[in-house]
This record gives sequence, C-alpha cells and structure tokens, in this order.
Amino acid sequence: MNFFQSIIALQVAGDWKINIAKEATDKLIVSVLFYNEAIGDDARKIIPPILLKGTAEELDAGFFTAIEQPVKETAALFLNMEQFFKQREEAKKQSQMEKDKTEKAEKERKEKQKRYEEALKRAEELEAEGKFRDAWLKVPDPADFPEQAEALRQRKSELAQKFAPDLFNVDAK
Repeated sequence: MNFFQSIIALQVAGDWKINIAKEATDKLIVSVLFYNEAIGDDARKIIPPILLKGTAEELDAGFFTAIEQPVKETAALFLNMEQFFKQREEAKKQSQMEKDKTEKAEKERKEKQKRYEEALKRAEELEAEGKFRDAWLKVPDPADFPEQAEALRQRKSELAQKFAPDLFNVDAK
C-alpha cells in the first residue's frame, strides 16, 4: 500500500499537517499534526503533533503503525467534541424555548390581571355615578377569572341589589 492509500485506510475525518526535517546525519524528524478546524472547542488547538525520528528505512517500515492509534484517538476526541457542542447548542435552544414560553405565559398573566383590574375600576366608577346596571355589566365574568370567581359573583350580586326595582318583581314593596 502506498502513502495516500494508507492515510485513507485510517478512515478518520480531519486535516493533516506533516513536516519533515533532515538532521545532519541520515535521520529524519517527522512531525504529524492531525486536526479539525470545524470543531468549535479551542482545546483542539492544544493537541500536540506526533513526532517521529528515524532513518528513511525505519520511517518507511513503521510510520503508519506509529501514528495509527494516536490519530484514531484524536479523531474520536474531535467527534466527541463536535457531538458535545451540537448537544450543547440544542440544550441552549431548548432552554431559550422554555424561557420564551415562560415569558409569554407571564406576559399573558399580567395582561389578564391588568384587564381584570381595569374592568373592576370601571365598574366602581360606574357605581359611583349611580349606573348600577352598567357597572354590573363591567364586572368581569367569573368563568374568565376562576381564581377570583367567588369575589366576582359577590360583587355582581351587590350591584344587582342596587338596580332600580323591577316592574315585575313580586317582592317589591
């Protein structure tokens, strides 16, 4: 197998930087850096290169044997980093969705409370003007505000008692 076929046979995704330096003797120093720029973690930048030193014959015989395991481990580390960042981003999205949902619910609750308070205030104003039927109509429906249903029923009852007597009311004096 030749050099490039051997690299493909490793079946790892990433980039390679290979530097070769010749010493004064017949020895070579080979630096192999396997990296992946697509990974968002800066930890990828501190992975050291693999350094090999030997004669041309020694390197021909043992180069791929020497780099295979470290390169595969580095590729697995990069894959784990990439998966971690994808999951972290998904968690951020989910968290943001929950936050948005909570904020929306809180906003709706505040708007509903504001409508409730405004309706009661308007009913009080109408009552003060002696417009008891109009005030009764402005009191919010207890079905719309179940947490205040009893108080709303009582308020409507109080206002109903202040209406002008009904011509058909048999209890009228």
